Amino acid sequence: MGTLPDPTKSRTPDHPIESIFIRRWSPRAMNGQPITADERMRLFEAARWAPSTFNEQEWRFLFALRDTPTWQTFMGLLMEANQTWCKNAAMLVVVLSHKVFTRNGNPNPVHTFDAGAAFENLALQGAAMGLVVHGMAGFDYDRARKELNVPDDYSVEAMIAIGRPGDPDTLPAPLRERETPTGRKAIAEFVREGAFSF
Repeated sequence: MGTLPDPTKSRTPDHPIESIFIRRWSPRAMNGQPITADERMRLFEAARWAPSTFNEQEWRFLFALRDTPTWQTFMGLLMEANQTWCKNAAMLVVVLSHKVFTRNGNPNPVHTFDAGAAFENLALQGAAMGLVVHGMAGFDYDRARKELNVPDDYSVEAMIAIGRPGDPDTLPAPLRERETPTGRKAIAEFVREGAFSF
């Protein structure tokens, strides 16, 4: 079983924050070993507690475990480049969000925002558990909708690969070179007081 490099050794925040934010990153190397039902529920429990408008909790997660009948369906949704490393994941997840309010059927303008908050909770919980949690946009959204029977009032948002850390040497060379925690822009690059002035 692999271990993740400690991002706190190479990442330094400019201001004091909780270490879990520094420890969360998106590696690709996984070892193919399963995660337990308890671990899976801990991840989804963390997502459950994300904030949402009017407490809609409009996120939905569809998942497939490796070596199950649905695994190939989920793998088949991924771009070929993502399949090369996701084949060693323990679980693949499709993230959805409900586009309308259940309370009145009106459009929900922040369904994507709220689903992103749920993903971040799941990703932070995964980091705390020493798991790989890697979000992806590289998949066929239309096929996901069709093959997973997603209704029109739900948006297909993203996919996630989750698993136990593996050996980066198992990755193709271009990905192996990128298998390191990255830095972040300075706050001044994305924050302004008042009107837009970037």
